[in-house]
Amino acid sequence: MSGPVNDTGKASQSRSHTVVAASCVAFVAAMVGMAYAAVPLYDMFCRVTGYNGTTQRVEQMSDTILDRKVTVTFDANTGGGLPWEFKPVSREISLRIGETVQVAYTARNIASVPTTGQAVYNVTPMQVGAYFNKVQCFCFTETTLQPGEEMEMPVVFFVDPEMVNAVETAGINTITLSYTFYPREPSKPVAELDTGAERTVDGKL
Repeated sequence: MSGPVNDTGKASQSRSHTVVAASCVAFVAAMVGMAYAAVPLYDMFCRVTGYNGTTQRVEQMSDTILDRKVTVTFDANTGGGLPWEFKPVSREISLRIGETVQVAYTARNIASVPTTGQAVYNVTPMQVGAYFNKVQCFCFTETTLQPGEEMEMPVVFFVDPEMVNAVETAGINTITLSYTFYPREPSKPVAELDTGAERTVDGKL
């Protein structure tokens, strides 16, 4: 038979249980943090590498222009019940690789109330994403349109000349740039955030 557990043994067991509990809490907190960070980190990774057909964002234009041309077609979609007419101004263009060009999409709100959308994008074939560089675009920006309002949204881009040297993209002659607008609740300015005070309607509580 085992002897009684003394106070020192009890204290040791208590400390052990506390360490285990604290470790579990820290692990859960770390996993939750990683879950929240996963989406923006994945998006950043895609923008930098062009993975999954995500185009890259650059600050300067190409200084090399090749004689070889490529055709870029433009696709437009709306999702989740957003009441917009969204389309490219031109369905396709032919440009020299390395040449910086500007195209535009238009969006019109056909609802009787203001609506807000935000666009995501990709290119196909997906392996071209690393070589399709956008200098200016309307993606990842909330856009609010009033009833019947129409807006023209420019996109400035070029195709990196390095595309012709890569084995996986050397033979590609047609690229499709696709945007999809999804509905969003408009972000409120800080001054308009609810602080818990009662709101009034027509000056009354």
